This record gives sequence, structure tokens and C-alpha cells, in this order.
Amino acid sequence: MNTPLPRPLVLACGALASDLRAVLGAGGFDAHVDVEYLPANLHNRPDAIAPALRPRLQAAVDARRPVFVAYADCGSGGRLDALLTEFPGVHRLPGAHCYEMFAGAEQFQTLHDEELGTFYLTDFLARHFDALVWSGLGLDRHPELRDTYFSHYRRVVLLSQAGDPNVVAQARHAAARLGLAFVHRPTGRDGLRAPVLGFVDRQQAHDAAAR
Repeated sequence: MNTPLPRPLVLACGALASDLRAVLGAGGFDAHVDVEYLPANLHNRPDAIAPALRPRLQAAVDARRPVFVAYADCGSGGRLDALLTEFPGVHRLPGAHCYEMFAGAEQFQTLHDEELGTFYLTDFLARHFDALVWSGLGLDRHPELRDTYFSHYRRVVLLSQAGDPNVVAQARHAAARLGLAFVHRPTGRDGLRAPVLGFVDRQQAHDAAAR
């Protein structure tokens, strides 16, 4: 009897849950890979991302499981990349953050050059703007701080993955609450799809060869 091969594992930011499910489900890949989500509110505590990942990475490596990290640097200041040097062969999403990952490096650089004072939203952040931004920054208790926090911003850019008109409306409303102009740039999910499915494809090819 052949010993079952360890199932591949994706360790992912909770903010990517719906997009990752869509990417994996579209090709039936969700039947071939496990996903563990870390709390989305680590978005507000990027220094905690690497420490939260470490025990999960160690457990996966100890179990000889192929693992992929569905985080960009995400404000960790290089701490995530430093952690991954301890786990050779484990890779993460490209880019400095999910905005660059979804938009692609070229489009993101164009947006950056157009207006430095840009506050970015993804579908997830638009849907959870109240919890992660408004309340997360304490503006629900001290709305007078809005103009202090956002004095150097000029616009909100929604980088949308699903094209949901309700999400676009939520993002537009968020921009109005911040007193900023609103811009919508549809990105789709290709920036997430390519690295994640590339990981799954490689593991399936490896497993087929091992059998």
C-alpha cells in the first residue's frame, strides 16, 4: 500500500479568504490543497504577522507538508522574508502588499506616480471599512481625528476583485466619509491566481512523479 503523500498547505491572510476560495474553487483545486487562515485584523498589526506564521510554518515543515504563504510583505518591514529564510523552498505572494499583488507592479506604480496621497481599498477592506479602518483608527470615538489622520491623502482607490456593485458603492461611501475623491480600478484576481495555482500545479506534478 502506498503511503499517502502530505497534502499541500496554504497559510493565508484572512482578508484573502473569499478571493482564495474563488481562485481554488474555480479549477477544482480546493480538493487538492488545505488552507489555514490567520486573523484578518493582523492587517492593523503587521509586526505580528511573522510571529503568527512561525509555529504554523514549523508544524507544516515538521510534517513534511509543502507550504505556500499567501501574504505579501504587508507592512512587516522585511520580517516575513527574514522568517522565510529559515524555511527554504517556502515562498510568499509577490509584492509589498495586497494592493500591489492585485493591481500588478506596473499598474500599482502608475497609480503611485499619479498621486502619492492615495488610500487603497480592496473588496475586503471596502466591505469591512467600519471595523478595520473607521473603528480600527478610533474614528468612531473621535471623528475629529479624521482630518489629522488623512491630511496628506487626496483620494481613495478601490482595487476591486469581483466587480460587485455593492462593494463599489461601499468604497465610494468610505471615500465620502474620509472627505476624499474616489477612483475605481478593477483588477480581478490574476495577481493571486498565478502564484497560488502555480504552487498547487508544482505540487501535483511532484506528487505524480513520486507515485
